[in-house]
Amino acid sequence: MSLLTELPMVNTNPSRLFHHPSASSSKKNDENISQDWLHKLCLEAGADDVGFVEIDRPALETDRPDILSAFPHTKTLISFVIRMNREPIRSPARSIANLEFHHTGNQVNEVSRAIVKQLEARGIRALNPAMGFPMEMDHFPGKVWVVSHKTVAVAAGLGQMGIHRNVIHPKFGNFILLGTVLIDAHVTKINTPIDYNPCLECKLCVAACPVGAIGSDGHFNFSACYTHNYREFMGGFTDWVGNVADSGSAKQYRQKVTDAESSSMWQSLSFGANYKAAYCMAVCPAGEDVIEPFTTNRKEFVKEVVKPLQHKEELIYVVPGTDAETYVAKRFPHKTLKHVGNSLRPHSIQGFLDGLPLVFQLTKSKGLSATYHFTFTGQETNQATVIIQDQTLQVLKGHHGEAKFCLTADSQTWLGFLANERNLFWALLTRNICVKGSLKFLQAFARCFPK
Repeated sequence: MSLLTELPMVNTNPSRLFHHPSASSSKKNDENISQDWLHKLCLEAGADDVGFVEIDRPALETDRPDILSAFPHTKTLISFVIRMNREPIRSPARSIANLEFHHTGNQVNEVSRAIVKQLEARGIRALNPAMGFPMEMDHFPGKVWVVSHKTVAVAAGLGQMGIHRNVIHPKFGNFILLGTVLIDAHVTKINTPIDYNPCLECKLCVAACPVGAIGSDGHFNFSACYTHNYREFMGGFTDWVGNVADSGSAKQYRQKVTDAESSSMWQSLSFGANYKAAYCMAVCPAGEDVIEPFTTNRKEFVKEVVKPLQHKEELIYVVPGTDAETYVAKRFPHKTLKHVGNSLRPHSIQGFLDGLPLVFQLTKSKGLSATYHFTFTGQETNQATVIIQDQTLQVLKGHHGEAKFCLTADSQTWLGFLANERNLFWALLTRNICVKGSLKFLQAFARCFPK
């Protein structure tokens, strides 16, 4: 059954726009907004589906400080979806797909702004964070978004995350973009997550991903997806700027960056940053409105939707020494590999530790079983334990267990080394970095986190 059919009928009785919990309530901020009325308002503003989540929901615990920092008065979050047209997203011509992404993204921002405008007209304070960009780029490469739309959407009952890390709506599938509005009011009835996952676990997203970011076992290689699909966003742009800065002439620049790549970067700067793939979304057959061609003739669906993306000859961006590099060479030899720098450069020791799971290369850790103790001194002090075993990674605060390798480093020296601005050998000679244990464990560690 569609989620839409399970939502309560819209109440159009003006006398029930607000529910007064007690006769003594006189301030609008103390009143509960009728869910029926707010639901109708959002649909009339252009949303295709909507749900409501209270700020105290445990699922929002990680994001709550950032939400309240942006809007301290938040009591309820409105989550809504806007449908995208499916065929443009499936097109091998990425200009067509990106036009749909951008157009729908603009629509999300317009809808959220319209909702806030309507609420403000009724004396209800509200705030609409951006669907995507602009973000708080002064926090980069840390968390730059104000609210995690996917987390809120799942909590609001608008779908569940598939193995491709996209929210799948029960009716519209993953062909949606998400918006969130923060409001200074309680709602008479909030939503809860749906009790099943629409993901079919068909693994078509695994088959279509050009960099092997999605594992059939559910593992997700963040850095592989980030490096290629988001090449013209954030970190990929800074890597391109580095190429420009390091080139002594136009000829040297063209030896590093093709005219087609330069034109693509210009297009992203002038029109809007473009995704290089998003094939996982393109091939997903889940959702009531989407599933019929897949269930009717799976072989034909794969031929028409999946194969054109797999067979496309294109440039694939990878960091040297990563799992993605190995995967592309083996799985898609007709696609052209392009080595680029890892632009996920931490600006703090905590950022380094938090980022380790994002850049961990599973297959490169095969056969390694070791515990590492890190001690950072100087401007930023910290202690951490990193355990790599059975191709898994654990990062713990403080020192735990017996370490096979210990590293003590001045924090700024270590960050400079990670940014390729400090020489490791010189740092060891000057004892700004000290190690205990066989260097083979440091070399093995480095293979798991290519720079």
